[in-house]
Amino acid sequence: MSTDRLTTELCGIAGVAVRVREPLARYTSFKVGGPADYFVEANTNRGLSACLRVLACRGVPVLLLGNGSNLLVSDRGVRGVVVRLRGEFRRVRWRDAGADVGAAYAVSRLVRETVRRGLAGLEFAEGIPGSVGGSLVMNAGAYGSEMERIVTRVEAVDACGEPLVLAHEELSFSYREARLPEGAVVTRVGLALTPETPDAVDARMRAIMARRRESQPSGHPNFGSVFRNPPGDYAGRLIEASGLKGLRVGGAEVSRRHANFIVNRGDARAEDVRRLIEQVSSRVESRFSVTLQTEVRFAGEWPP
Repeated sequence: MSTDRLTTELCGIAGVAVRVREPLARYTSFKVGGPADYFVEANTNRGLSACLRVLACRGVPVLLLGNGSNLLVSDRGVRGVVVRLRGEFRRVRWRDAGADVGAAYAVSRLVRETVRRGLAGLEFAEGIPGSVGGSLVMNAGAYGSEMERIVTRVEAVDACGEPLVLAHEELSFSYREARLPEGAVVTRVGLALTPETPDAVDARMRAIMARRRESQPSGHPNFGSVFRNPPGDYAGRLIEASGLKGLRVGGAEVSRRHANFIVNRGDARAEDVRRLIEQVSSRVESRFSVTLQTEVRFAGEWPP
């Protein structure tokens, strides 16, 4: 299918907006990355389903983009279609002891809303920069809690745009992962929360905010944690013990404040980050015989 024909077909779908060769750096927390061949913003469930049906029929690869907080996009960009959820996917329906939250809703905003309403259980996510859908897929967690503990059900569409509803036990949660059917796109997440006084919930949230400020870097774009913690240890401890704080490749640097963070000093390229991640992994493995696994996902077309 020609570029013009695919563009025309996608533009004919109600509830989506289409752009060609859209730069992706502005959509990721690290602020690097090349363009998407096609960039689709889906505002409705119907539009998303129709878009995925077209792409599945044409065999066009699809990358779902949330808030881009754990995504490293190649300098060469992404072939195929990048899909971003907006519109009705940024809405929330509140219940007495929980909420049904659109996948594109910002986690940071949701935390503050739960505090205001006196609903406990999400305080651990204060400071996590991602979307609700992305946090579900990554089973995001901190300070002894994670998404698995509060998720009740997930609404999604499969790779061909057909609706799915998944109960908690169907998600196969594990450390930093919730396993979904291949190609599924999360559209809404059900959360079970606990009513408490707003003051009590607020106090716990502020305590977590203080802990993050004390230990995590600020002022430069970053992903959050780059590596998963290996069993029984911490990636940050291993990296720091390897003498890697401040290690730099181009504009990418291992944070001097928290060794499991890589920051963009202002002029980083995606290739700088990839090379720095490889160097850190190699040095830690050489010293401790531990193979670090990344939380960061790599997207796009990379050089050998």
